[in-house]
Amino acid sequence: HVQLVESGGGSVQVGGSLKLSCEASSYTYNRYCMSWFRQTPGSEREWVAAIARDGTPTYADTVKGRFTISKDNAKNTLYLQMNSLGPEDTAMYYCAARLGSLCGYWLTFRYWGQGTQVTVS
Repeated sequence: HVQLVESGGGSVQVGGSLKLSCEASSYTYNRYCMSWFRQTPGSEREWVAAIARDGTPTYADTVKGRFTISKDNAKNTLYLQMNSLGPEDTAMYYCAARLGSLCGYWLTFRYWGQGTQVTVS
């Protein structure tokens, strides 16, 4: 069983930056597809970015060029660097993991963190 714990959320001004982290409880990142999602109250969960086992990143069009997903396998930590933040980025951000080489928004992720809130105003 994989446990994921997000951190790094907070309040930031428009145009600012934040870096989210997601730590895993077990040796995870070189075997798993890792992803970030976000959700606002009353809305469906939105896929943000994913990073495959080999380190290949993919991004939603809404964040491409502003967000960067990365990971440190040795630290079992996933990151999301968020720049040029706008009010539309306000949401609860979740990291998620799924075992295997396939990696993308259309897949089902088995493991989820509890979320970290990002507020941009």
